[in-house]
Amino acid sequence: MAQQRRVHLCTQRPTSTVCVLGTELSLDVLGSAPKDAVAFHVQGTPGVKVYVVHETQSVKLPSSVGRWPLAPSTEVLVTMEALSKDVGDEKVRISYFGEASGVPVGRAMLYLTCVDISLDADTSRSGSVGRTLVDKATWTWGPDGHGAILLVNCDCDEPKSGVMDNSDTAVRSYEDLKDMSQMVLRTRGPRTIFTGHRLVLHVDFGEADKVGVFYGGNSVSLEEYKHVLGGEKLAYAVKPSRHQEESIFFVEGLSFPDASFSGLVSFHVTLLESPEKGLLEIPIFTDTVVFRVAPWIMTPNTLAPLEVFVCSVEDNEDFVAAVSALAEEAKCPVTICPLLENRNDRWIQDEVEFGYVQAPHKTFPVVFDSPRDRGLKDFPVKSILGPDFGYVARDVQKDASSLDSFGNLEVSPPVTVGGKEYPLGRILIGSSFPRFGGRRMARAVRDFLLAQRVQAPVELYSDWLHVGHVDEFLSFVPAPDRKGFRLLLASPSACYQLFKEKQEQGFGEAAMFQGLQAVPKPTINEILANEVLRKFNSYVQNCISWNRDILKRELGLAEQDIIDIPQLFQGNEQACANAFFPDMVNMLVLGRHLGIPKPFGPLVAGQCCLEERVRALLEPLGLSCTFINDYYSYHVLAGEVHCGTNVRRKPFAFKWWRMVL
Repeated sequence: MAQQRRVHLCTQRPTSTVCVLGTELSLDVLGSAPKDAVAFHVQGTPGVKVYVVHETQSVKLPSSVGRWPLAPSTEVLVTMEALSKDVGDEKVRISYFGEASGVPVGRAMLYLTCVDISLDADTSRSGSVGRTLVDKATWTWGPDGHGAILLVNCDCDEPKSGVMDNSDTAVRSYEDLKDMSQMVLRTRGPRTIFTGHRLVLHVDFGEADKVGVFYGGNSVSLEEYKHVLGGEKLAYAVKPSRHQEESIFFVEGLSFPDASFSGLVSFHVTLLESPEKGLLEIPIFTDTVVFRVAPWIMTPNTLAPLEVFVCSVEDNEDFVAAVSALAEEAKCPVTICPLLENRNDRWIQDEVEFGYVQAPHKTFPVVFDSPRDRGLKDFPVKSILGPDFGYVARDVQKDASSLDSFGNLEVSPPVTVGGKEYPLGRILIGSSFPRFGGRRMARAVRDFLLAQRVQAPVELYSDWLHVGHVDEFLSFVPAPDRKGFRLLLASPSACYQLFKEKQEQGFGEAAMFQGLQAVPKPTINEILANEVLRKFNSYVQNCISWNRDILKRELGLAEQDIIDIPQLFQGNEQACANAFFPDMVNMLVLGRHLGIPKPFGPLVAGQCCLEERVRALLEPLGLSCTFINDYYSYHVLAGEVHCGTNVRRKPFAFKWWRMVL
């Protein structure tokens, strides 16, 4: 529907105004009519289209009706379809008539100048800005959706600065401009009209602190780019060039969607008319374009690995070598965080989560820094933040708990649940649910994850664990069939079943933890006879089964999509669970190559029966199992291979804006 504006006429003197291409002017013929007038005649020059709306019918002029009754229900609409060559080069004349008068009792003259004003962005999501017929003032999801997209400019294209590009109001490099979205103001028509009218670019007050807008005029020099909008700057008066019809603005995001910010930002350009000296300007036309700030997106195990991260500390040289060898097999580069940077903090999975942001014109990885802030707290900013590698964090109001570490933050592969598609998977976080009290992930982090919208989070029950992380009882691996993956769940039941089988086969005296120094070596018989251990693992199995039901319901899984990995747990003084032997689901997944904690299970015919069972479960899926010894360097410290590594992965091929929400 065309934008419409009411224009008041005057019979004492001519009226002049601007008609913007694609808009309608509604002429106030009744308000300007002489006292004795009862009818009117309207006529426009060839460049003007005039319509009379009378008794709900619209009549295009000229018509067979010469005069129209002056009545509140009679309306005159004017449009123009061609730009004016000069100011006031088209006009409309209204002649007023009395009851029995053949001579007009008054005339009103309206001089019109047609201009074109348009504020455009990449609303078609093609990667370039073009004019479009879609409604720029709305933003819609889906394969047929429309609306422009904005990236949070949270990388650091000038490494010497050491801060994110959006932390100041300067453009420091051309690479910085490439991260921004273009917004183009087009102005066509007689240039002198813009000297008598003001053109203002503005942003709503509640959204101004979420964006920054830069403008360089006609220059290509970085020094000419000025911060013109955003923050405390709510409006910018644009001076259209005499020689160029387009003004290009560069827009950066300052904030990700969150509990108090939907992610939508509206920009407006308004043409202001000065009626008379001393009076305030009147807005006569506004064009609006809406951007959505791109969400932060997590990547599941099923996406291809691009880079493996591991920390080098005082006692894990063999572990780092084993991870590096696995990464080499997977043809994936390794980044080793040295002791000087990690300050003897080996838990790199807990410190950060790698994801990405994406717009049609640009995609780059973004590291999410957890609130745990231990030895690795400076690593994300000092060593990861850089050109085309962004950074985001969330402040928490209280001291962080273990559940705020990002071993407690995972994401599923793409799933379909009851007909609803989640093409980017669903985020999984651990919580104290279903019991009251206990630990939960900080609200600031949960609110952030929920506000991204594209990977709707699912809360699981993990507070039964000493550390409390979801990666202690689940993982995902790629598969060639069904949904393209399998969910792996730690399973005490599967472990007891395996040990019972081996006992019945005559291997009851086979002992665990062979080759490890100063570690008790219980036999299969002793483990099966330990009623305290069995009772505790029955409790653990119930906790995992509760999560199994949630995962089946929220991820749309069937039993055939789940593989039970043999695992036992033991209780600590607080009756919270730790892995009894290295926790095999806490694995590193690099394509088909799996780095699994070496369980040191009972040796049967010279083979670890736990390793043998896991190979039998996973190798038919085309997966390669490498068992990594992490016993002294990670397991005894309540962590495993996944806890001590991290992976940056390839983004989804699916574009998030095509989601149907």
